[in-house]
Amino acid sequence: MGFFKAECGVCNGEAGMTRLKLKKSKAWICSDCLKKAGGIMVVDVSKATVEDVQAILQEKAERIGDDPMSTAEGMYNYCKEHNFGKGFNEKQSLKHFTVLQDNLLKGEKVLMTYIGLNDFQSATKHDNNYAYAITSKRIIYGQKKVAGANFKAVEHGKINDISFETGVLFGTLKIDTPYEKIKVGLDKGSATHINNKIHEVLSELKGESMPVKETQQQVAATLSAADEIKKYKELLDMGAINQEEFDLKKKELLGL
Repeated sequence: MGFFKAECGVCNGEAGMTRLKLKKSKAWICSDCLKKAGGIMVVDVSKATVEDVQAILQEKAERIGDDPMSTAEGMYNYCKEHNFGKGFNEKQSLKHFTVLQDNLLKGEKVLMTYIGLNDFQSATKHDNNYAYAITSKRIIYGQKKVAGANFKAVEHGKINDISFETGVLFGTLKIDTPYEKIKVGLDKGSATHINNKIHEVLSELKGESMPVKETQQQVAATLSAADEIKKYKELLDMGAINQEEFDLKKKELLGL
């Protein structure tokens, strides 16, 4: 076919000028297929075959499905439509959301997304923009770097508290977990809306189960009541109170 006309062994389309060689298969791979598969960090062109790349793409397609919010483009468009993040450009934002897209679990649905300054301390002290998503399973956030990427996730059950405060230029979202406190700097104009949506989504998810704090409080209350009942049983056995007094106190402590 000559240098300027070559076919991609993965998609059978034109490979283009930026193609690379899959040496094991002695076939070309176009830049588009390589990017979709995860780039050269995932596809070792000296060892990977056409079948290897096709398997990666198939697995990704099955994981993402037809839900637009499972793609970097869909997550970014959600941010743009809802004005859930400022101070970033489209090209870089898509790179950050690609980190989230590539780390979605099978069956995990993205419910909302936003962009903010991670590890926010002040307007000049932070870890730059990250892409964030609330999914059906976790809060996930990531950042594409020049070499590699950062990705973190917190399961909903591990969230102790989410608080929010506004400043002169930014709103600060604080997510408290057993491991760390995640601080996100948000543009003041959209911060309140982002915070409200996060709580709305998490409340809907918790609709079928009791929130973490409420569960902990109920367990503590139950343990406390059990201790008190044990004390009154000892008083009953000692003869300090009668059976009727014990039964009344037991009902009171158990809220019956």
